[in-house]
Amino acid sequence: MKPGNLILAVFSAILKLVLGVAAIFIIYRGAATCYNYGYRIFTEPAMSVGEGRAVSVTLKPDMNAWEIGELMESKGLTRDSKLFALQYYCSEYKDDIKPGTYEVRTSMTAEEIMAAMVPAAKSAAAEPEISSDAQSVETKDGKNGN
Repeated sequence: MKPGNLILAVFSAILKLVLGVAAIFIIYRGAATCYNYGYRIFTEPAMSVGEGRAVSVTLKPDMNAWEIGELMESKGLTRDSKLFALQYYCSEYKDDIKPGTYEVRTSMTAEEIMAAMVPAAKSAAAEPEISSDAQSVETKDGKNGN
């Protein structure tokens, strides 16, 4: 074997090993980051304990989730604007939050902040109304259950 071919074979093997280790490292770091965000979406604590401080937040009509997250981070209501945006997309309130000025506290979690930004009429409409004058119950086959 010629010395040039031997050097090329050794260099090729070392390069493949380095690329393999780099790929494993990148995959590991990506998986750890995804797990961290996935876990924190549902378990992120409030910024402060106790009563916290009151903060006024104004949402504009053209704001998207990422901009709302940046606003919340700048006001000291969340540690990570991207995490707040992901929490927004996973929230049951994402379609109900309207533009306006809201009074929230640093002791509120992201879920509580979003609930505070839902108009009161929507919150009241979400509660089921139970009629006390129900006379009969209808079964699946359409027959009267009384």
